[in-house]
Amino acid sequence: MHIVLIEPEIPGNTGNIARLCAATGIELHLVKPLGFSIDDKHLKRAGLDYWNLVKVHVHENFSEVQAMYHGHKFHYCTTKAPRAHSDAEFGPDDMLVFGKETAGIPEDILKANWESCIRIPMIEGARSLNLSNSAAIVAYEAMRQQDYVQLQQVGPGTRT
Repeated sequence: MHIVLIEPEIPGNTGNIARLCAATGIELHLVKPLGFSIDDKHLKRAGLDYWNLVKVHVHENFSEVQAMYHGHKFHYCTTKAPRAHSDAEFGPDDMLVFGKETAGIPEDILKANWESCIRIPMIEGARSLNLSNSAAIVAYEAMRQQDYVQLQQVGPGTRT
């Protein structure tokens, strides 16, 4: 599975998502321009010592991601979508796409892929959730649908 961040702006969010990817084996794709340096201390701190467990790809633009992963199923996560994330069917090689914190996924991408747009349900009046929280919610729903086959199963009282 893959998480794609289009033009992420906040290093702490990207670091938290990198830690999510490290713990789950999900590959992380960062689409330029980035709002920070990959060497940013806040990015590193949020990911703690998990960076060696994350497969990170940096792309010049989103078209590059689409071309490289042609044939993969893309899910575009947006507050504007009519369909809940839990209604989507996820597979092991799917691409979970998120936009930048201040603007989300660009409108032209949403319009071109409307049938693949999903949202996390929220109460009326709530604008959005934090990007790293949203990525975790959608990623874990996708893994739940696959019975967490890619994750180590740990018994009660066992720490990993």
